[in-house]
Amino acid sequence: MATIVNTTEEEPTLAVVRSTAQLAWADAGAEVADPEVARLCAEAQQHALAGRWLDMASLMLANADLLLLAPTAPDKDLECVLTVICNLVTKAGSEDEALEIARLICAKLAHQPGDKPTLRIKVLFSLYNLLPSLSGKALVYRKALELAAAGKAADCVVPTFKNIDAFVAYWGIGKPEQRDLFLAVTRILKDHKGMTKEYFKFLNKYLATFDGSADDADAIGAAKEEAAAAIIEFVKSSDLYQCDLLDMPAVAQLEKDEKYQPVYELLKIFLTQRLDSYLAFQTANSSLLQGYGLVHEECITKMRLMSLLDLSGHCSGEIPYSAITKALEINDDEVEYWIVKAISSKILDCKVDQLNQLVIVSRHTARVFGMPQWQSLRSKLGVWRGNIASAINTIQANKVTEDGGQGMQGLMIR
Repeated sequence: MATIVNTTEEEPTLAVVRSTAQLAWADAGAEVADPEVARLCAEAQQHALAGRWLDMASLMLANADLLLLAPTAPDKDLECVLTVICNLVTKAGSEDEALEIARLICAKLAHQPGDKPTLRIKVLFSLYNLLPSLSGKALVYRKALELAAAGKAADCVVPTFKNIDAFVAYWGIGKPEQRDLFLAVTRILKDHKGMTKEYFKFLNKYLATFDGSADDADAIGAAKEEAAAAIIEFVKSSDLYQCDLLDMPAVAQLEKDEKYQPVYELLKIFLTQRLDSYLAFQTANSSLLQGYGLVHEECITKMRLMSLLDLSGHCSGEIPYSAITKALEINDDEVEYWIVKAISSKILDCKVDQLNQLVIVSRHTARVFGMPQWQSLRSKLGVWRGNIASAINTIQANKVTEDGGQGMQGLMIR
């Protein structure tokens, strides 16, 4: 099949209508084909002259079906035709008409998403760039995500996820639209290898859109599955030791949910309790943990590190070895191993006083960083600010005294 190239003065849209019509009626014979091609071209001509670009889009998309569904049609032919159709949004008389044209194109491309999904997504991104309205851009991007998920072409859209926050700010979309967007992203990342951190990140973004207000009352119940998924991802991760999930209304609702209450209890253990609480929970819920794919030995490892963080948060800067062995349920000769492991995980800065059997903590990661932690940080910053101001005043006072002394010395020399 030859590539469609416009080499005449004919309007590109009319050239595409003519070419696709000829392809559609190629097997019907000249006696049947010629009148049909002429009829379609005349109809397209009327739409163009009247500025009815939405009708033109409908006509062109109907004719483009042959290329969309033909397994032997070259991608460059299909891309050429669809690019010309997408360009109709720049001719539309209003943003509303452009948006309706975009909806038609998205609907057509979403049909049979498994067929040439990469090309379809590429065309949608071209449409995104052509659309004048921000709401239209947001719509097309969301449709591209849906197409990527249905067509198993996640690689085409995953690189754009790093710009999601900028997109949201640029589009100016509301919280419900943001929620749908983040949920679409999580569903793509869920089964994408090597994207565990990003998956957890967007689960958090999605859950954070629920603020517990009356406006969310009807929608928040639908977030239970994602809330439970976020908890499991946090517990599984060997890199995450801090999260704000407990403060989120979408997660808090699990506490009273018959199905997910044990999962919520597990989160509370990891964020507020120590190893002994986890071991008791595991004894009573071993099948539950296995059902979520949690490995008991890995949970113990993480819980020991979490218990060490809890000790660091409640000590006065020094932790006796005996407290560590008790909290982590380890032997005396294992203490330094777990200290090194915490340091290598970048959750603890400390020095070990082997002579006095003490761990001197200079910094630790807070398992939960909520309002109390912010207030504590504010208090510390206030103290530091006061200390700095006092130091500056002392330096300035000393400088004045020193300058005055030098002046008096000069007078005495004269």
